[in-house]
Amino acid sequence: MRAARLIRMALLVQSSPGLTADALARELDVSRRTVIRDAQALQEAGVPIRAERGRAGGYHLAPGHRTRLTTLHPTEAETLYLSGLPTALRDLGLSDAADTARLKLSATLLPSLRAAAESSVRRFHLDAPAWFREPSTPELLPALARAVWSDRTVEITYARPGRDDTVTRLLQPYGLVLKAGVWYVVGRVPDGPGGAWRTYRVDRVTALSPSGDGPFVRDPGFDLTGYWRANAEAFARTLLRTTATLRLTEGGLARLPAVADPAGLGEALASASGPDADGRVTVELPVESEEVAFAQLSELGADMEVLAPKGLRERFRAHARDLAALYGVAGQR
Repeated sequence: MRAARLIRMALLVQSSPGLTADALARELDVSRRTVIRDAQALQEAGVPIRAERGRAGGYHLAPGHRTRLTTLHPTEAETLYLSGLPTALRDLGLSDAADTARLKLSATLLPSLRAAAESSVRRFHLDAPAWFREPSTPELLPALARAVWSDRTVEITYARPGRDDTVTRLLQPYGLVLKAGVWYVVGRVPDGPGGAWRTYRVDRVTALSPSGDGPFVRDPGFDLTGYWRANAEAFARTLLRTTATLRLTEGGLARLPAVADPAGLGEALASASGPDADGRVTVELPVESEEVAFAQLSELGADMEVLAPKGLRERFRAHARDLAALYGVAGQR
């Protein structure tokens, strides 16, 4: 921990000469006294760092103590500074490592390239989670990330959507994907048919433990980006395990894309029949589960009637009774 902080301090002073002890304390999230002790430790380790007084004072490295990386084009420096999503790095427990890496890059760049890199940070910020959702970090995500880095086979217990049971699998985790604020792990199930590839939502992994096997041999031909692009749509469709029959007003049909899973929306619109005598259309909407469908479709209010399945219709009937009781009492006051 301290070694990493000493490296960060040296890189900060190299990239931004003249930083005061107070400024370094804020950057490193330590006390001013710790900064002074760390400076002494760097000096003892042979790093020529010194504190200077006066208006141009602060911490400096001895002249010439710098390694320069002169082969980067400004566009490449901008790209390096944009790589990685802040929230994703935090979730994976890599934010400190990323900060140190950026400091290393900044410390080795020529001043002209450093300006280009810092300019990109001022102009672009990548925020992965969707609107109106509080991003949360799955509890087992850091452990899965470590398994991905070390090519370590793990045993996971997974809660299947729409069901009360769980399933346990041996998994060779090849990679992690962040999609619209949701983390997925992609890997191979070695005891599956043909060493089948699988994708699991990390927030549904309820338990994880390393297997007794050593590191697995990674398939050099596996391309995580290519796999995800080829299988994302099909995977999203596999999550939709139930079909809800809905009767919608014209307004409800227009608002359906705002609440339904995109993977099943096209199928639902293609199934539309009607309008009936009341001007309503009937659609067959693929949904993940009755619980998820209730949460999504409640937003349509009286513009939608659930015809099937029976359990989902009963959920809405009970919800309607509760609302009627609540607002009926309020209306008599």
